[in-house]
Amino acid sequence: MSTSVQLRGMTWGHTRGFLPVVATAQRFGELNPGVEIVWEKRSLKAFEEFPVEKLAADYDLIVLDHPFVGYAAAHGPLLPLDEHLPAAFLADQAANSVGASHPSYTYGGHHWALAIDAATPVAFWREDLLARHGVAVPRTWDDLLGLARAGRVEIPAAPINCLMNFYTFCVAHGETPFATRERVASADTGRAALASLRELISLCDPGCWARNPIASHDLVASAANTQVAYCPLAYGYSNYARAGYAAHRLTFGEPPLHRGAPLRTTLGGTGLAVSALRPHRATALAYAQFAASAEIQRTLYTAAGGQPGHRKAWTDADNNALTGGCFIRTLPVLDRAFLRPRHNGYMAFQEHAGQVVHAALRGQTDEASALNQLDALYRASLGNREN
Repeated sequence: MSTSVQLRGMTWGHTRGFLPVVATAQRFGELNPGVEIVWEKRSLKAFEEFPVEKLAADYDLIVLDHPFVGYAAAHGPLLPLDEHLPAAFLADQAANSVGASHPSYTYGGHHWALAIDAATPVAFWREDLLARHGVAVPRTWDDLLGLARAGRVEIPAAPINCLMNFYTFCVAHGETPFATRERVASADTGRAALASLRELISLCDPGCWARNPIASHDLVASAANTQVAYCPLAYGYSNYARAGYAAHRLTFGEPPLHRGAPLRTTLGGTGLAVSALRPHRATALAYAQFAASAEIQRTLYTAAGGQPGHRKAWTDADNNALTGGCFIRTLPVLDRAFLRPRHNGYMAFQEHAGQVVHAALRGQTDEASALNQLDALYRASLGNREN
């Protein structure tokens, strides 16, 4: 790597998504003179929706969400990492997966990204506000609803979050979504899932309908907030468990039991992919292996504000001391998380389905119509399936 090489990377614009790749890129360049990696960032919404093939034309390194891999398998804008990285390295990644984070990037017989970040909806709360209002962390769903009636609960309910939580409540009511090619869930399960979610959201501040998980963390952790103490379901951001990140530190843990059982929330997180359309593949692959390695994930990546994808980073004593036990307390939630579909066509379904669920929860469309729309969108998405 003695020649001058500049790589371009694209990630998402939050501390958790941006600073750790910048930090690891800086160190990689120091260790490999002549290599420069320039990271750019996009909004969370653009991260969830922007076409990966357009990114692959312009960027050597791409941080993406696992449902994009079906498109990658069908159209080839990303390198199949199993053909380019050592088998022993990928075996270590698989053995140290946080939940299904590593296998979520395997599709169509190939592995398309390295799980550098792991997340799923978890609970978080303000210890000081719970104490001020004389209430405990809710352990059951009835406890949670009681806390919500008192005005102490927040939940992000932007369209994409309503959809992810809809999946969670379908599972909670006994049915795994997308089990057949005909429907997302049965009408009875779909109605029960909508009812559970609507009951909770209706007890929260109406502003939650527009908030994503970052906004919910910011709200609860803010100095101005003296009332809202608890959030039961939001993609966790361990940054807020660290001293100095927000006005108040948040504590993270398991969501309340629903019908006596732990919830299976919907897996998120991000993977690091390498473009197949750019010239400096060997250098990009070397950086990807560096950034996803056990030691860098456990140390530099996490210290720089990252939420790592390697299990050894989640069980590390120093990282848990840094975050008040955030990683070890929420690891069981990630280990049981529900994995979304990843077929070519799913992302188009997701973009529209969130709006459908959002409208049904707000009473802007009737439940039967909404569930029929979801099923029609799902069947249409399978028409694009090539893997």
